[in-house]
Amino acid sequence: MAEALLENGIYVVYIGTFNQRITKFFADHIDEELSKTCKDKTIRKRVFHTIVEVLQNMQRHSDEIGEGTGLFMIGQKGSIYYLITSNKIQKKNVPNLKEMLETINKATAEELKQMYKKQLVEGRISDSGGAGLGFIDIARKTGSLYDYLFFPINFELDYFVLKIEIDTVKLAHMLRSQ
Repeated sequence: MAEALLENGIYVVYIGTFNQRITKFFADHIDEELSKTCKDKTIRKRVFHTIVEVLQNMQRHSDEIGEGTGLFMIGQKGSIYYLITSNKIQKKNVPNLKEMLETINKATAEELKQMYKKQLVEGRISDSGGAGLGFIDIARKTGSLYDYLFFPINFELDYFVLKIEIDTVKLAHMLRSQ
């Protein structure tokens, strides 16, 4: 199985509890790895920021009591970094999360900028303490769309699976045109 993951560019797989210690461990490891594989400092910072934001979201916004548990994978194929996460969320939170992700996916760069500013000023805070700024910020900084699914677990919970692709060639082009 490890061989198949590596052949597909997946080099980090973690299933377990997400807390500050785990987030810091992966952030340090990923920072070191990116410094070897990504020579453009601005792109490296954006990829790193996205990975850390996703890890923090897993830690802070899981709908499980106490520390959240979930799945986190990172891979790279050519110029594209892949982030795949999965964690449990309450069914009652699915419609709002789905609506937010769809709105972000449909937004232009200018609309994302305005959404971000609006959320900073008047953002509605969710039960878990988030205002959606992380999702907006990732989309702004990477130009990536969110690919996501919800799988039912039981009457109260779903698995939320999120995939983010960061195309560094597209990102470099986006940065040059700003």
